[in-house]
Amino acid sequence: MKAIVHTEYGPPEALQLREVEKPTPGEKQVLVKVHAASVNALEWRGFAMPALLVRFMGGGLLKPKNPKVGVDVAGTVEAVGSRVTEFKPGDAVFGVAPGAFAEYACNGESKFALKPANVSFEAAAAVPVAALTALQGLRDKGQIQPGSRVLIDGASGGVGTFAVQIAKSYGAEVTAVGSTRNLDMLGSIGADQIIDYKREDFTRKGQQYALILAVNGYHPMQDYRRALIATGICVVAGGSMSQIFQALLLGPFVSRLGNKKHVFMGIATTPKKDLLVLQELLAAGKVVPVIDQCYPLHKTAEAIRYLMEEHARGKVVITMG
Repeated sequence: MKAIVHTEYGPPEALQLREVEKPTPGEKQVLVKVHAASVNALEWRGFAMPALLVRFMGGGLLKPKNPKVGVDVAGTVEAVGSRVTEFKPGDAVFGVAPGAFAEYACNGESKFALKPANVSFEAAAAVPVAALTALQGLRDKGQIQPGSRVLIDGASGGVGTFAVQIAKSYGAEVTAVGSTRNLDMLGSIGADQIIDYKREDFTRKGQQYALILAVNGYHPMQDYRRALIATGICVVAGGSMSQIFQALLLGPFVSRLGNKKHVFMGIATTPKKDLLVLQELLAAGKVVPVIDQCYPLHKTAEAIRYLMEEHARGKVVITMG
C-alpha cells in the first residue's frame, strides 16, 4: 500500500510517499481502508520545533523513531480480527489509528466508532483528536456547566471550532475569540458573542467567565486570571510556548493560592465512551466539522506546511480519492 513515512529530520518536505507493507489486524483489531485523514498539531509541531529538541524529547537520536504519520482516520472496515464483535467488513467508521496517512490503517476496535450516515468521510476524519481535546478540555478539565459563561480563545482553529459547538451542546453561553476574517463563520457555528482579537483584548474588557479554554493565544497567566470569575477555570490546550509552559509549570502552584484554577490540557485520550459522545453529537447535527482545505495523499507535506504557516479555519484534511 501507499503511505506517508517520516524517515529523516527536516522540514515537512522530508516526508515521503512510499510503498509499505499493508498491516494485518490482530485478533482484537480492525483494518480500515482509509478514505480520509486529518492533520493535527501532533503532526506539525515536530517540524516547527528544533530537531535537537525533538531528539531530546524521545523522537529518535539519528532519525525519527516512528516513521508512521497521522492519527485521525475515517474509512470502511476492510478486515477484522477473530475476537472483534462490534464491526464487520464494509462498515463505515471513524477514529484513531497510527499511520493514518496511508491507504490502510489498523488499530484496536475500541479506537473506532460507526460513522453517522449524515456525515461525510472527510468530515468524520476531521473529528477525533481535535474534538476529543475540546470535549475533555471543557468537560473534564473545565467542569463546564449549563448556563455558564465560557470563552474559547482561538475559536476558529481545529479544536476551537469543535469547542464552540460542544460548549453550546452543554447549554453554555459561548464567547468566541478569533480573527476578522472568521467572525461570520464563528457566528454560523453558534457563538453567542464574538470578539475580534485584532481589535479588542478580551482580558481587558472587564468581562469575566466561568471557564476559558485557551486553544490558541499568547496571554500571560495573570491576564487570563483577570478574566475569570472568583471560582473560574482556565484550561490551556495550546497557544504560544510561553503560554503552555506557564500553565504546565506554574499552573499547579497558582491554583493552590485561591479559588481560580489554571490547568494544562495535554494530549487527548481516546476512550470509546467519548468517541460515542462525538458520534451522537454528529448524528444530531449539534457538531458540524469545519474544513478549511483538502489535500490528496501525495501532497501531505504541503498540507502540513499550510497548517504551520496559515491560520487554518477549522481542519485540514487528507483524502485518498
